[in-house]
Amino acid sequence: MIPAVLLPGLVCDATVWNHARAALGARTQVLIPDYGLLDSLPDMADQVLREAPPRFALAGHSMGGRVALEILRRAPERLAAIALLDTGVAPLPAGEAGQREAAGRHELLAIAREHGMAAMATKWVQGMIWPPRLGEAPLIASVVDMMARKSADIFAAQIRALLARPDAAPLLDAIRCPALLLAGEDDSWAPASRHREMASRIPGARLCIVPRCGHMSTLERPDEVTAALLDWHASAVAR
Repeated sequence: MIPAVLLPGLVCDATVWNHARAALGARTQVLIPDYGLLDSLPDMADQVLREAPPRFALAGHSMGGRVALEILRRAPERLAAIALLDTGVAPLPAGEAGQREAAGRHELLAIAREHGMAAMATKWVQGMIWPPRLGEAPLIASVVDMMARKSADIFAAQIRALLARPDAAPLLDAIRCPALLLAGEDDSWAPASRHREMASRIPGARLCIVPRCGHMSTLERPDEVTAALLDWHASAVAR
């Protein structure tokens, strides 16, 4: 059976994959890497490749999707399938747009350093979850508590990695393994429209837009996301 490697996003951990890990783990080996204090996406990709099995199915959420694309850049022959969830391929925009993004990320980092990671996550989560669910305390706590387990230094390192992200768009045209593109219909960080465009560039890609869902799709709609991932993994096994 083909192992699955699941990559968390910015200051996230295995919590984002709990539901999928349980389901995939019933059929194969599942690995969920930790990036430590690495501060570049290429370095994260290299570390994952050192730890991963010789051939595997690879899924990445948010920043993890960008790490997945760097793994694809380095070792496409090792990928039995790739899934990109709530992510993107473009580098930091030039000019004012890029400056705004950098300023916003550094504003959050300043909150983390002055008031702690939980305070930062409490502010940040407001834009990551489908708004009608922001009153659901268990869901919000799952995100805040997860991010609070990371340090401000880790947050700073991963911000540096994202601000220096390479252009991964040219990689899409070369993907030949089973590919899943998944996004929350109401993801304001990585819009569904972006995933439609990405999927259109990958031969045979499957596109899954999850309704009533924001950026944290694996936590907001675990049943729907896991079902899509199980089908995706089965397609890799069937090849």
